[in-house]
Amino acid sequence: MNLRSSRLLRKLRAGQSATCLKMNLGDPRVVEIAGLAGADAVWLCNEHVPNDWLNLENQIRAAKLYDLDTIVRVAKGSYSDYVKPLEADATGLMVPHVTTADEARQIVQMTRFHPLGRRAWDGGNMDGKFCLVPVAEYLQHSNTERVLILQIESPEALENVEQIATVPGFDGLLFGPGDFSHLIGRAGQVDDPDVVAARRRVGAAARANGKFAMSAGMFAPRGVLESEGYRVFNVGADVLGVGNYFRAKIGEFGPA
Repeated sequence: MNLRSSRLLRKLRAGQSATCLKMNLGDPRVVEIAGLAGADAVWLCNEHVPNDWLNLENQIRAAKLYDLDTIVRVAKGSYSDYVKPLEADATGLMVPHVTTADEARQIVQMTRFHPLGRRAWDGGNMDGKFCLVPVAEYLQHSNTERVLILQIESPEALENVEQIATVPGFDGLLFGPGDFSHLIGRAGQVDDPDVVAARRRVGAAARANGKFAMSAGMFAPRGVLESEGYRVFNVGADVLGVGNYFRAKIGEFGPA
């Protein structure tokens, strides 16, 4: 019985860049639209969005119809919050607000199977085809075809980013310019020189340690970001697309 490989990892291993779309809306049909549009992955948020586990399963199921990866940003800190998306067959996790190498090692321990980590295994859920996959195949696949991304979002994390990037067992770093700019007193100023320098430092740390960097948005031209080490690009969000479309339509209608 075939286990689905990661589309994002396939592209990265082939030397290509990959695209992602962020989902704030919970409707699995929006995930289907992202798949139809040709994205490589969707970013499902369980940190800021009031999603539930059964709906998350349906979003993941919708994505698989279109060979679309699902990267779930988890609520930070809980072992169960980390493992449940994987057992629902999410392609990967994004862990917010990582600040130290020790923290990165703990996350790897919770989310990777032996010999990379100490994740407890069940196999009776969607990711293990409900116990219909041999155990050794399931464990190997989970360690090689599931993506783990750590977010660097604060000045404290930036000071430790080179040490964080050396930790084995995770795949990529995502620089969060929103929280970083806010924490240095320049909220939303993603073009501020200190924010740009932080973005470049995260990209360089990832590249130097054989990991990819992921951009939370197109904050510079693609070529510039790729030269900085960025290979996965979040190119838009459902709420922005819907909001801008609605506003444009109301504007086209004109005043009374």
